[in-house]
Amino acid sequence: MASPLVLVLVASLILPATTNPASPREALLISAARLAPRLKDPNLVLLHVGDRANYDAGHIEGARHVSLSDISISDRTGLGSGLTLEMPDAATLREKLMALGISDDSRVVVYAGNAPFQSATRVVFTLDYAGLGERTSLLDGGLSAWVNAGRPLSRIAPEIRPGRLSPLKIRPLVVTKEDVKAGGEGGSRALVDARHVDFHQGAQSGGSMLSRHRAGHIPGALSLPFTEITDERFMLRSPEELAARFAQAGVKPGDTVLAYCHLGQQATAVLFAARTLGHKVLLYDGSFEDWTRFPEFPVVKP
Repeated sequence: MASPLVLVLVASLILPATTNPASPREALLISAARLAPRLKDPNLVLLHVGDRANYDAGHIEGARHVSLSDISISDRTGLGSGLTLEMPDAATLREKLMALGISDDSRVVVYAGNAPFQSATRVVFTLDYAGLGERTSLLDGGLSAWVNAGRPLSRIAPEIRPGRLSPLKIRPLVVTKEDVKAGGEGGSRALVDARHVDFHQGAQSGGSMLSRHRAGHIPGALSLPFTEITDERFMLRSPEELAARFAQAGVKPGDTVLAYCHLGQQATAVLFAARTLGHKVLLYDGSFEDWTRFPEFPVVKP
């Protein structure tokens, strides 16, 4: 009979070596250096977020162009509840994602072209909502970081073959105004206003000239502007810097971060950062545009 030492050695050859799981940040964020050798991966789906002219002028090889209208519904489409930016229903979202070439075995990397950081994070959040979050990453610094690293660009738009996706397993990441008003259980939910501090304090009001939002913020909301999430190069701040900003805003370790903004776009930047720190997240889709349409939902103006 083999000795215990021999059995242990044989087992170590058969079983895969255990490794520490990637941190949330490592799973969610990818650098230009890490992305470059993966461009030939047949399962990679690269999404360039920005306007078409910017995409045509130069994009990462193999990237597909995507705008927020490609993954959402709005008042302009005549769908939804008349808000500027809303999450589609599961069936509609599945069709939109397959049109981008996303399949069950796809590995998706999203990056900002000339679109702001929060547009790219809205795409990332949508994929997480669709149940594809574990296979989705954001390119740190976007197209600028890729160019600054000396990486080449392409002007050739790839042929997009429709993907094959199983029915989506929607994650419960989107909440309504009623959920926000009800609050969390046991004080474990931090409501975060991701707008600029002037909007939070009521010095400015958002909306359009035809439909202004009420000035102020939702009662109990903490202020953490989305502009605090990245540095001047639009690179995600370090874990230490992000943790300090969340703590300063009043978010405690272990809190579920429920964020809102004007429309539901800027808030996703804060939620992305929260995910890299290990927080569970929720989005009030429709955000302040939705809240201020209803007089019975109060607004605090300091």
